[in-house]
Amino acid sequence: MSETFLPELPQELWRAGKLELAHGVLQSLRVIRVATAGLGRFLAEVESRGAKDLFGHGSTASWLAEMAGLSRGEAGAVVKRAIALNPTRNLDGTEAPAVAPETAAVAAEGLVGDERIDQILEILKRLPADTSAEDKAVAEKILADLAPNAGPHQLAKAEANLLGWLDPDGKEPKDPEPKEPRRELTLERRRDGFWKLTGLLDDETGARTAAALEAYAQPRPVDEFGQADLRMKCERLGDAWAELLDLAIACPDQPGTSGYRTLVHVTIGLDELKSGLGTACLDFVGTMTAREARLAACDCLMLPIVLSAAGEPLDVGRLRRFVTPGQRRALNIRDGGCAFPGCHRKPKNCHAHHIHHWADGGLTDLRNLVLLCGFHHRLIHHGDWEVRMAADGLPEFIPPQYRDPLRQPRRNTLHHR
Repeated sequence: MSETFLPELPQELWRAGKLELAHGVLQSLRVIRVATAGLGRFLAEVESRGAKDLFGHGSTASWLAEMAGLSRGEAGAVVKRAIALNPTRNLDGTEAPAVAPETAAVAAEGLVGDERIDQILEILKRLPADTSAEDKAVAEKILADLAPNAGPHQLAKAEANLLGWLDPDGKEPKDPEPKEPRRELTLERRRDGFWKLTGLLDDETGARTAAALEAYAQPRPVDEFGQADLRMKCERLGDAWAELLDLAIACPDQPGTSGYRTLVHVTIGLDELKSGLGTACLDFVGTMTAREARLAACDCLMLPIVLSAAGEPLDVGRLRRFVTPGQRRALNIRDGGCAFPGCHRKPKNCHAHHIHHWADGGLTDLRNLVLLCGFHHRLIHHGDWEVRMAADGLPEFIPPQYRDPLRQPRRNTLHHR
């Protein structure tokens, strides 16, 4: 394994460009992970020889806690991980093999951190008790190969696939006994423009609501997007509620909308719509930024009323730019879900994004449309990622330079295998 050194910090870090900052963070992460893997090998050797014989401590964890100023619980987690990744020796001198040797090899290269390692170890614990050693080794190899480029959701999906392979019958389900329904809901608009939602649900409906919200409120994977999801849980649940509303409104049987996503009027100047600068009037009572109006115009979430400089209405909705049901079905088949690399969102959670924006003359046809979930729709509109249609008629994404200096095109391989 080649040596890895911390990048030299400039004296005035605030002068560093975004490429230098990104490289510094990635290099520092790898140094930390390589050093952590080395620490694990030392701890495994201490465990093999016995902390009591070496240092007079009852356990390796208690010795590490004293050495590092950690609590017993914190030290215990470090030692437990070290023993799982490295071979140790039994009391009779025979070797006790590592639980996850393939994961250890990836960790030694600095390619995975403690979070993904712990997730792999937990998955291995949940494999069926009658799984053979050979099958466990194959399962661990699959997880270790996936971990360097995967987020938690992708590893969880791999776990489901492994369990389907190793235990196709699964456990016998138990039907819960529902309680008598009782449901209450109040919705009121506050003076500051926000809406306050309160309610009371029976046990069954509450559980279904919680399951639906939790499914869409999971933190975004760090490895997939290059940054941590900083939203609080209450904020993630609020965003999940908005996604569920989008799904309900898009249903063809929805009363009053018949599956059309157009719900409110957005009045905006033509210059503001093209540039993304300024504000727009929302349903004649509120406001939103022009950039948000430009994003919303992609999939007709709102009905834009575009005004000239003199205030004359130039366009009210331009119904012909709606993505037709036939086009939407074709997009669902072609992209299979959000087309952004590494995203797992299904077609029902996606918007149809105009690659060449409608406000700039882009056409509403399949060569100019791509499915994007709400998060990646905003990322494409406001971030440094770019999307284009490749020669084979499939969308591909160009990462920013700080993610890939060569800016090699990437595709989502999760939906079509």
